[in-house]
This record gives sequence, structure tokens and C-alpha cells, in this order.
Amino acid sequence: MTTRTLHIVRHGAADALGVLTEEGREQCRLLGRRLAPVPLDAIWHSPLPRAVDSASEIAEQLPGLLVDEAEELIDAVPFVPDTSTAGARTAAFFDGYDEEEAAQGRRLAERLGARFSTPPRIGDRPTHELLVTHAFQVAWLVREALGAPPASWMSLGRIENTALTTIVHSLGEPPSVLRVNDRSHLVDQRP
Repeated sequence: MTTRTLHIVRHGAADALGVLTEEGREQCRLLGRRLAPVPLDAIWHSPLPRAVDSASEIAEQLPGLLVDEAEELIDAVPFVPDTSTAGARTAAFFDGYDEEEAAQGRRLAERLGARFSTPPRIGDRPTHELLVTHAFQVAWLVREALGAPPASWMSLGRIENTALTTIVHSLGEPPSVLRVNDRSHLVDQRP
């Protein structure tokens, strides 16, 4: 069966200005080593510097891969729920989002799904792509794969830096979510 496998990660740890820290660089190197046996075809990244630098660090462990920007992976809130019926914590989080900003995030999320949440076409070969993005986009892609309501992306609010999520799209089949927020490559291996 022909599959399109998405390996999706949040960028490495960054400082308050969005600059990748040394810890974030090491997280990316460890992730790159973990992904070395995977037959990756491409690394797509958000245009934000913390994702660009993360993709570069990962790619150093995986020479010869296409590494390119995908604007759909940029950090944005994919869906703003109706805050008039939301709990206090949710309402506070979305305080200040106006209708245009919410609509812009929704359009970006639709483009993200249209580009990456699609199965291969008949005759395509199996592919493996790495997406280096942000926590909200990882959560949105998982939500989409599960067919969950739009507001459910918020239930995955704890996507960690360089945590690996894998979703497989197959022609004629529902997507398979193989792992979410897996950080086993970051486990201390010392005795």
C-alpha cells in the first residue's frame, strides 16, 4: 500500500526572542540521529528562525535531504473557539483575538491541512516527510487526522520541543496516528 508518512516535530528549545538555545540545538541533533534510519524524502520547516535553525541542525545528521520552507507551518492559532461559552482559562487565553486574526489563523490551518493532511495519489511512491513546526500546528494536524472537532486541538497543548509525532496517510484509508509527543530520543542514556 502506498503511504505518505508525516514525521512532525516542534522546533528545539528557544529563548524568549525565538532564538534556538544550545539545549535546543542538542535536542535537534538527537532527533536527527533518531531519524537517521528513516527513509526521509524532505524536511519542511516553518519560516520562523527557531524552526529554520532546528531544521538545519536536524539536517546535519541527515545529509543530502531537501530542506525547504513551507509557510503553512508558521506559528499561528488554528482555531479560536466561541469564548462566550468557554471556561475562564480558555477565555483568558484567547482574550484579545479579534475576528480577523481568528479568520486568518483558520485560513492558514486550512492551507496546512490541504498541503500535508492528504494521502498519496494513485501511482505515487511511499514517502516520508519531516515537518519542523510549532506546538499548535502539531496539535492541529493530529486533530485533523483523528477527525476531531476544531476546538479539540487545544487538548494537545503540551507538545514538547523536538517531540516526535507520526501520522500515516494511505489512499482510501483513514489516517493512522502512530505516535504523539514522543521524546524517547531525549532520554538520558547514561548508566
